[in-house]
Amino acid sequence: MDIIISNSSGKPIYEQITGQMKNMIINGELKPGQSLPSMRLLAKELRISVITTKRAYEDLERDGFITTLVGKGSFVSETNTEFVKEEQLRIIEECLQKAADNAKMSGIRLEELHEILDMVYKED
Repeated sequence: MDIIISNSSGKPIYEQITGQMKNMIINGELKPGQSLPSMRLLAKELRISVITTKRAYEDLERDGFITTLVGKGSFVSETNTEFVKEEQLRIIEECLQKAADNAKMSGIRLEELHEILDMVYKED
């Protein structure tokens, strides 16, 4: 599993792991039922704390992306990936609605808002 950690990123390491794993699941790189590396192994591979990988796995499980079975490990959930993607789109729409509302209140034109979104999207 190719997870890239950036120490210069403004995001905490566990969020970087969570985001990349969610993308791999949504894009089909990680298939439903596929076994994931143990928290200890992933921590060793990434040279980070097990506590950090534990937090990432807990967040992924809470959001329905993975399932953890005691004594067996963690696996990509069998849930419908379309449902998961739809939920992510709903969250994005809420955030964009807030951004649009703030832009309108601040007198920012739609074109300026597009430029900001393009800039932010390309940063990651």
